[in-house]
Amino acid sequence: MVIKNHNLLKEEKGSALPLFALFLVIIIGIAGLVIDGGILYKTKSHLKKTVNAAVLSGAQELTNDSDSVNQIVLEILKAHNEENSLKEIIIETNNGYSLEVVLEKVVSLNFLKLFNINSLPVKVSSAVELFPMSRASGAVPLGIDKNIPLEYLKEYTLKVDSGDSEYGNFGILALSGPGGKLYEQDLRYGYDGELKVGDIIETQTGNVEGKTKEAIDFRITSCNHAIDDYSHRECSRIILVLVYEPHLIQLNQLKEVKITGFAYFYLKTPFDKHDSSITGYFIKRVGTGFGDENITDNGAYTIRLTE
Repeated sequence: MVIKNHNLLKEEKGSALPLFALFLVIIIGIAGLVIDGGILYKTKSHLKKTVNAAVLSGAQELTNDSDSVNQIVLEILKAHNEENSLKEIIIETNNGYSLEVVLEKVVSLNFLKLFNINSLPVKVSSAVELFPMSRASGAVPLGIDKNIPLEYLKEYTLKVDSGDSEYGNFGILALSGPGGKLYEQDLRYGYDGELKVGDIIETQTGNVEGKTKEAIDFRITSCNHAIDDYSHRECSRIILVLVYEPHLIQLNQLKEVKITGFAYFYLKTPFDKHDSSITGYFIKRVGTGFGDENITDNGAYTIRLTE
């Protein structure tokens, strides 16, 4: 009887070896999945950050031309060493503005090679759209009535004296408060606070022609780029103005306006003191802030990730 039990123990030890080998293969497979899965996750995370940066940067040029968009996207990919991962760039400018970038990269695997899986593709994409600006900082204390049609790259004159407007103070606003000093500061550097569609703004009173001339000339001389070259985002000739509708009129004077949107204006020539006007043209441009597809499109946009 003892001999039989001894033989049975030998048989059990012999059958344990195949089970151990099976478990070892399973453990190696799990380890391979963990290690190679980590590599795939890290690669996908890097590609996603890269593609997000590419579309957000490229979208800033959507109002210019497709070549500019492509150039910026490629520059971002190159900076992240992923220019070879580019699979597709999709640009839409006819029916709204949108941009999608697709990246794909084949990742070499390590442990999963034991199961004849040498590599796997990692594919990511990111898309953005432009929406009319509804909230922003940095606006100047100038505005234009929403009923005036905006034709881009057409020369306009924004009056700064009360005598040229039926209600007075047309286009001259008090953002930081009344007074020529605050008005000039906001016109030179832009209003620090955030403004949004629906805000009620008081108009500026008093003679601000001198302050306007000084601030406008400062902005023009501070931009070193060629005249009419509005592609440079840091150019101080480009100002963010308010689009508004009259809100409060007293004694035939416009006292308050209501913001209905934002627009970008390019200062073409210095302030003309002879007729108290600012000459330039409206441009389409992407800025920072918040957008709303439900408001009127005045050519000032913000970027929103949609994918």
